[in-house]
Amino acid sequence: MSQNEIETIVIVGAGQAGASAILELRANKYEGKIILVGDETHLPYERPPLSKDVILKPEETKIEILSEQKLIDLGVEHIADNGVVKINADAKTIELKNGETLAFDKLLLATGGAARRLPNFDALGKHVYTLRNLEDSQALVPVLQAGRRIILIGGGVIGLELASSARFKDCQVTVIEMGPMVMGRSSPRILSELLLEQQRLAGVDVRLSTSIADCKLDGEEVVVTLADGEELRADAVVYGIGIVPNAQLAVDAGLDVDFAVKVNENCQTSHADIYAAGDVATQLRDCGQHRRVETWENANLQAGIFARHVMGVEHPVANPAWFWTDQLDINYQFVGDMAAAEWLVRGEINPAQRAESSFVLFGVTDGVIVGGITVNAAKDMRHLKKLISKQAPFEAEKYLDLTQDLRKLVK
Repeated sequence: MSQNEIETIVIVGAGQAGASAILELRANKYEGKIILVGDETHLPYERPPLSKDVILKPEETKIEILSEQKLIDLGVEHIADNGVVKINADAKTIELKNGETLAFDKLLLATGGAARRLPNFDALGKHVYTLRNLEDSQALVPVLQAGRRIILIGGGVIGLELASSARFKDCQVTVIEMGPMVMGRSSPRILSELLLEQQRLAGVDVRLSTSIADCKLDGEEVVVTLADGEELRADAVVYGIGIVPNAQLAVDAGLDVDFAVKVNENCQTSHADIYAAGDVATQLRDCGQHRRVETWENANLQAGIFARHVMGVEHPVANPAWFWTDQLDINYQFVGDMAAAEWLVRGEINPAQRAESSFVLFGVTDGVIVGGITVNAAKDMRHLKKLISKQAPFEAEKYLDLTQDLRKLVK
C-alpha cells in the first residue's frame, strides 16, 4: 500500500507516543484521516511532570501536548473516554467500548502501560495510591501535606521523584526498596550511591534490601510490617514497582507478544499494517534481542519511526537511549549503556553541595565511551551523545581535565 492509498490512520492511545505520531504524520505531509482514540477524558498530556510539578505547583503546571484547537487545526478526530475493546486484524477494524466500529488502513498501538499492582495493598482500599496518570497525580496533592507520614514502596525513578516532592512539602518520608540499590535497573552504582545519599541528607528514610511481610489498616493509619518484624505506620502509602504493558488488545488480536508487543525496526508488529510504539512496544535492538524502553524520548522516537515508515520517508538512525530525572533540585541525565565496565568522573562529586554540585560521568567499556551521566550539567549531554554515537575512545587526560572545554573536544 502506497502512502497515496492510505485513507485512514487510527492511533489507539492519546499519550506521548500517540501525540508525537500525529505531529510527525502531518509534518511529513500525510493528508488522510487521523483518528485518535483514548480511554482517558483528557487531551494528550506529558507524563514526566506527574511526580513533580503537578504535585508541587498544580495551578501553574501545564502538561497538555495537543490542545483541542491544535487537534482541529491538524484535522484529527479525537475520541476520548471511549477505549478500544477489540482489534480485528484480518478485517482491519477496531471496536470501541460504546460498540462503535472503526476501519483503518494503518493502526498504531500506543496504549502505554498500567501500574504493576500490589494486591495486598490494593485490598486495604483507602490511603493507598499509585502514580500512572493525571488523576493519580491530582489525588496525591491533598495527601502530601506537611507533617504527613508517607511510605513509598519502590526506589526507582518514580519513587525517588515522589520522595523529593513529598520532602519539598515537608512530609515525613520512608522509601522501601527490595533491591540493594536505588534506581538499580537504570543507574550504575556510583550514581545510585549519590542518589541514596542525597535522599538521606534531605531527611528521607531509605530502606534497602527490605521486604514487606504484611500490611493492614489500623483506624486511619496504614501499618506496614517488614520481614524482620518491624512495624512502620503511615498516613498514606504510595507504591511504584514498575508497569505492565497494556498489550491485551494485541494478544487477543493474535499479534506476536512476549511481555509487550513485539515490533521490528520500523515499529511494525507481526501484522504489517499494525504498529506499536512507546511503553507497550518491545523492539528488536542492536543486540539481536527485543527490549522495551520506558522513556519519554523512546515514545517520541518510535512514534516518529512509525510515521515516517507509513509515509515512505527514511527515518534516522536512533541516538543512544537518553532519559532524565529531577530530584531535590538536582537534574540528572543519562545516556547510553548504564552497565559500562567502569565509570570515571569529570569534576567532583560533592553530595553536601547538592544543587550547586556539577559534574559528568563517563561510562567506559574496553576503552570506548559507551555511556554518560550529567549532574546539573545538562549543556554537556549533547557532547556525551556525540561521543557515544561515534564510539569514541576514552582519553582520560583530555576528558577529565576541567581546564579543557568538552565542547571543543568533540569533533
